[in-house]
Amino acid sequence: MKKVKITVMKMGCYPDLMAEYENPMEHACDMELGQVFVADGWNRPEGLCLSAWESMSPFVLALASGGGNFYNGWMKNPRSAMISCNDGFRPVSFLLETVDA
Repeated sequence: MKKVKITVMKMGCYPDLMAEYENPMEHACDMELGQVFVADGWNRPEGLCLSAWESMSPFVLALASGGGNFYNGWMKNPRSAMISCNDGFRPVSFLLETVDA
């Protein structure tokens, strides 16, 4: 299996939605802009948010297995994907890229 580099590209925050709907949380998201993780096959990299991993893991597994070109040309680099976690209050966008050995 190939390794997949996971880079935190963008982080959003919607305080209006948080104030209206979210219960207060400490450390709801500990990701940092530019942070990099490397997935080795199906294993979640240490420190990567479980919720984010659940959103991206099918794409990571596909890339690690040699797949790509999701949705018929969605990405300029067919061996990559831009995936966001499922946190509607503070979404994080991750760039997934196949790493050549």
